[in-house]
Order: sequence, then C-alpha cells, then structure tokens
Amino acid sequence: MAAVPVQEFKLEPDNELRFETELKGDSVRLELRSGTAELFGCELVKGREYVFEKGAKAAVFTWDGATVELKGKPEAAYIAKETPMVIYLNTHAVLEQLRRKAEAEEGRGPIVMVVGPADVGKSTLCRMMLNWGVRMGRKPLFVDLDVGQGNISIPGTIGAVMVERPAMPGDGYNLNAPLVYHYGHISPEKNLELLKIVTSKLASFVLQKFETNKRVAHSGMIINTCGWVKGDGYKLLTHAASAFEVDLIVVLDQERLYNELIRDMPNFVKVVFQPKSGGAVERNRQFRISTRESKVRQYFYGPKNTLFPQNVQVNFDDIKVFKIGAPKVSAALLPEGMMPDENSMTRIVPVSPGPDLLHHIMAMSYAESTEEDLLTTNVLGFVCVLNVDTEKQKLTLLSPHPAPLPRNIFLISDVQYMEI
Repeated sequence: MAAVPVQEFKLEPDNELRFETELKGDSVRLELRSGTAELFGCELVKGREYVFEKGAKAAVFTWDGATVELKGKPEAAYIAKETPMVIYLNTHAVLEQLRRKAEAEEGRGPIVMVVGPADVGKSTLCRMMLNWGVRMGRKPLFVDLDVGQGNISIPGTIGAVMVERPAMPGDGYNLNAPLVYHYGHISPEKNLELLKIVTSKLASFVLQKFETNKRVAHSGMIINTCGWVKGDGYKLLTHAASAFEVDLIVVLDQERLYNELIRDMPNFVKVVFQPKSGGAVERNRQFRISTRESKVRQYFYGPKNTLFPQNVQVNFDDIKVFKIGAPKVSAALLPEGMMPDENSMTRIVPVSPGPDLLHHIMAMSYAESTEEDLLTTNVLGFVCVLNVDTEKQKLTLLSPHPAPLPRNIFLISDVQYMEI
C-alpha cells in the first residue's frame, strides 16, 4: 500500500491555508499541530483530524500563527498572505455591538442579508458570521434563500434554522427542527411568483419567532441569497430585503449591485461593500451537479453515512401527489374572449402516480388535508421515488421515516436522485 503523502504548513499571523480536494479523488485529512486556527469561523481543536471529502474547498485562517498538517493529495494547497478576514471580523464586531444594544433595550438584533454574484463566497461569509456569533454565546437565525445550493435542507427549498453551535468542518449546521418550504426547482427563475410567496411566508414566520424568543431576537438573523443579481434576480433580492425587514446588506465583490441597492433601499437599511476572498473560486457545472447530488444523499444517509433510510412501499391510492405551477397558455391559443390565467404558476395541479415520478424527490407536506394552503405550508421531510410498479399500483420510496408515513400529501420536485 502506497504511503499517504503528508504536507506541513507553517502559517504566520493573519495567514490562510487554502486547499481543495479533487472532485473524483480521495479525502484529505487536516490536523492542527500547534498554535490556534479556525475554519470559516469554527475554532479547530489541536490534535484532532478533520476529514474533507472529494470536491471540498476549505480555508484555515490563523490570527496568531499555527502549524497545520494535510494528509492526502489535495488538488491544490497554498498559503495566502492577503485576506479580507479583518474586514469580515470588523463586520462581526459591529453586529455584536448591535446585539448588546438590543439586549439592553429589549429590542431586535441585526438582520443581515449577504448578496453578490455567484461564487464570491456568500455562503462562507454567512457561516463565519454565524460561527463567530455562536462563539459569543448567541443563537442567531440562519435563513437560506439559495434554492440551487441547499445549506439547510436539500436543493429546491428555502429554509431557516436557529444556530446553537458552530458549524463543524464536514458536519454542517446543527439542523435541529429547521423550518423548510418547498420550491421544487434549482433555478429561481423557474417560478418567480412561487418563490416570492414562500419567501414572504418564511419571513413572516421567522419574524414571529423573534416575538416569542428574546434570546433569538437579540441574536438577530443572517440571510444567504443566490447569485442571480440582475433583472428579476435583483427584484427577488429587494423583495427579500423588504419581507425580512433587513437592517444591513453586505454586498460582495460587485460595485454595480452595491450602487443599485444604495439607490433603491430605504434610508434605514445600511448597505456596505466588501471584497471577496481570494479563496472564492468559480465552480463549474459538473461541480455544482456533484454538490447537489451530495446534498440529497446527505439528507438520506447523513454526512458520514451514519443514517439508514427505509424502503417504503405505498399504494397509489394511499397518497396524493401535486405539482405547483401549470404552463402558461398563449392568448392566441385560447377561445375568443378568454384571457390567460395569471395565477397559473402558483396553481396546485394533481399528479397521477406513474413512471414519470421515478427518481424524483417529493416533499412531504405538513398539511393534513388538501383543504389547507399547500403553497405556504412547510414540509415535514422528503422521499425519493425508487420504483414505480404500475401493475401492482405501488410506489417504492426511499424515506428517512419507516412505514407508515406520517403524512400522505406530497409535492413533486424537479430535483432527482439515483441510488448508485
């Protein structure tokens, strides 16, 4: 057996070790040997090995100097001496001042939205600010509006979760009772009307959370957004800023977006421009596809394959499947005098179980009957259609929950997953 390559890096104060693992390669192990260092705001424990699976991108930063060791063969690994970490930490310091003021005045902590084009490090900055806040004893809310990525749940959803402990490398956020809404597409432009509706519903719910939990209210909220910042994408950003009653918008890397928001936001919303980290690199299409597949797999099997989902069989007649949105019909194709349905993209359309469902993810709605508003009801969880038996009229579902399933109303998603 070939020896595992080992590299040692000595980091000076305010230096950062950036490394990437190969998309189709082996995992890489990181160990802090001496000094102090953190990864995306999470303090590393000396002597502990942290595992980074294929396709991972990481940056280990030290304020005071450290020695770290990489075991394995990363695709790239280098030390960066110029980083925006001081700027980011200053932002955290301002947020902490606002939290202390909120405590003193029994008010609401800062509500921050991070925006910018794709691949500028929005999710990473959100993670750092959340981790730093938790290390100060806070319990901030994290809201993820990036439907293509799925930081809280799977791609094709938006959601919110209270962050009570730092997001450890490789483990992600402690997803204890997240609030998740179905959208069903990985692109926000697929159904703008639906995305605005569920964004407003999510905002209404989390703002109510502030009224019932003072500690969460004092801690505030960090909101991650997608990288579509032009045209309708910009309208989605301004809609979210209004719905969540945002106090501060952090714009990464794009001065045009910064100036547009300065122009359009109310005076009480502060807009700041910050540089992206040099470690934020462009992700190609294959990497995005692989990441989405990994997110879905982690939902069913856990980050380290520690979960054991069930194969559950259900009869066609025992479940109700719907999709949201129907194709818009041109006025030229309609009978004379009829107008196109302006609400077609938010219409609830029944779907008969059949071969077309194969490999699709379906969201299990919290709704107990179809009399409830399926658009704005959050979801209980997800299943994947493994097999469709039209002869026996049965579906085989991959499910985190054993039979019988707690609900029978499902919303079909464009997101698909195939067992390997």
